[in-house]
Amino acid sequence: MKKILFITLLFASVIATSQITHKRRLFMLGSPFEVTAVAKDTIKANEYIDLAIVEVKRIENLISDWIPTTQISEINRNAGIKPVKVDTEVFELVERAIKISQITNGAFDISYASMDKIWKFDGSMKVMPTEEAIKKSVAKIGYKNIILNPKEHTIFLKFEGMKLGLGGIGQGYIADKVKDLLFSKGCVSGIINVSGDINAWGKQPDGKPWTVGIVNPLNKNKIFATFPIEDSAVETSGSYEKYVIFNGIRYSHIIDPRTGYPAKGVVSVSVFAKQTEIADALATGIFVLGVEVGLDLVNQIKGIECIIVDDKGKIHSSNGIDIKKYN
Repeated sequence: MKKILFITLLFASVIATSQITHKRRLFMLGSPFEVTAVAKDTIKANEYIDLAIVEVKRIENLISDWIPTTQISEINRNAGIKPVKVDTEVFELVERAIKISQITNGAFDISYASMDKIWKFDGSMKVMPTEEAIKKSVAKIGYKNIILNPKEHTIFLKFEGMKLGLGGIGQGYIADKVKDLLFSKGCVSGIINVSGDINAWGKQPDGKPWTVGIVNPLNKNKIFATFPIEDSAVETSGSYEKYVIFNGIRYSHIIDPRTGYPAKGVVSVSVFAKQTEIADALATGIFVLGVEVGLDLVNQIKGIECIIVDDKGKIHSSNGIDIKKYN
């Protein structure tokens, strides 16, 4: 479920007497990847960014379902056959993903990779898939069929043909891990932006907080709110450019793993949290749940806030966000 980015990072590359801001744009994990580091000079900043790249590759080689040698790929190959022993890091990430599935009632589900891709969002699909085809496409999805053995540290997919894909949580996890690594190495301020999964810590060299501008995807030229992000994360999931319309109904490219039907009624969801991993997973789940149910869920979770833009362009926010305050 590829995310369309509707976030504009707003910050000044301020040269102070003791610190500078240095940014490097890359293409990693199949997506745009950006690291901003505050350091005493560009040499030190580049050292931090080089560390970030190594960490991204390390985690990618553990959790990617596209690389055949990863532990996730090994789990997928052994679906319906046998459990696979994995590192603690992988086990605990999958365990946390299942917890997000539980609180979203399956709207977020890492076994979505089992889905038959019958929906096309490249303009080639002229008629809706049949109800039977849609039902069949998600027959092998189900987080309850991911069997974890905490004692043996094994993961087993109950049925042949099941697959795990950590795209909806893995990028956020990577952003968190990179931030933690850089901070531990002395980088006291920076931003990790993994295709819209953003983790910011510390402050800019001038003492001001990092800020993020949220854009209404139906009016992309205007930022409707700018928020400070201090030692926290934000993630936006959107479907403005990838959708189909049948019988006057707009269907997004983000599929509800419980039904096989595309999510509808929402064009973007921005989630604010302390950890990018949580923001990443919840943004997808909330997108699928829709405005009313999604906001109700967020309002019950301490430390989580969100902004939802519906398909009419109306902006909705959770109880802890006063949009007018950040206009």
